Amino acid sequence: MNIVGSQRHTFLQLLAQTAAALAARSESAERIHALAAPPSRHRRTRSPAVPRVALYGRAVSAVDRGPGGKKNGGPRGALAADTPVTRAFSRGRGRRAAGGRPPREALLPAWFRDECPEAFAPPQLDALLTRAPLWLRLQTAEPARVFAEFAALGWACQPSDLLPAAVKVLAEVDVTKTDSFAQGRVEVQDLGSQLLLESVGPEPGGRWLDACAGAGGKDAATRPPAGPDGQIEAHDIRPAALEELVQRAQRAGVGNIRVTPEVAGLYDGVLVDAPCSGSGTWRRAPHLKWVTTRESMARAATVQLDLLAQFAAHVRPGGRLVYATCSLCRRENAEVLAAFLAARPDFAPAPFARTFGFTPTGGGLTIWPATHDTDGFFVASLRRHS
Repeated sequence: MNIVGSQRHTFLQLLAQTAAALAARSESAERIHALAAPPSRHRRTRSPAVPRVALYGRAVSAVDRGPGGKKNGGPRGALAADTPVTRAFSRGRGRRAAGGRPPREALLPAWFRDECPEAFAPPQLDALLTRAPLWLRLQTAEPARVFAEFAALGWACQPSDLLPAAVKVLAEVDVTKTDSFAQGRVEVQDLGSQLLLESVGPEPGGRWLDACAGAGGKDAATRPPAGPDGQIEAHDIRPAALEELVQRAQRAGVGNIRVTPEVAGLYDGVLVDAPCSGSGTWRRAPHLKWVTTRESMARAATVQLDLLAQFAAHVRPGGRLVYATCSLCRRENAEVLAAFLAARPDFAPAPFARTFGFTPTGGGLTIWPATHDTDGFFVASLRRHS
């Protein structure tokens, strides 16, 4: 499921949970569904052109005020997950209305402060409260063709000074409708995600396992860490995600990747791009801030440690284990890494090939959003002793 589908699913799930509350206003649910239905041009866009929560927020606000614009108390608060954060928000609505706007840090969940105190002060707070840009990765030896097409459409672009293949689009557009995307000359990928495997450093040749492949969002589908001469096997428990991965690889012209339903044997390298809270992507999907809880994040950390333990068994002696998340939570990043290393002394942190201005800590590298205008990520590169 892509970001748009995920956000729509989340909203409709929350709406279903409030059916009883809305029953007293027979027209409310129908009006929300009607108002929330975006124009077709919003449904499949891969850019952050129109925040989806803004579309749904417009609908909820309309119901909150009623057909004549009169304030009627509506379901605005009920549409959020029932968490300590949202309960406090509901109780404090009147006080904030009387006392002015809340502090900017109140736009992040309170529980997140313990996990990422850096997020509650500039420059990270500034970045997390602004929209994420649209980053692309060039996959062609003729980038001039891409820039010519974009120029004809009136789109301005800004190449990254960190990676020659990374380009920021300075317009609110749908790149998936272009010939460059359809023919595999570009892929939508945040710069932070591109920096992630570059920081680890690819090793040409060899056999790699992408253990939680999903749709290939961390490069493995379209730019394998083994390089063009190596082989990569993609594994995931979600068949639909693997289908999208194969499509991305085919569009990019990558032929050295295959899907494997069962993992067996040893690999030169294993990438565990673990499912996580997604807190590093909140500027791109802000609704997730209010449906993610401390408890759900802790459950994710437990799964992450289990996945590392499971797939570490498939790293050959002398091989590498790469752990990555799109989270900024310490429990999912530094604490998971520390717990794994304590349990597996046969693994040790490996030096990073490039750090891009970030400082490695405890064997891991956090990619902070404010530094290069990206999403947030964490990566650790480990070597198994021979």
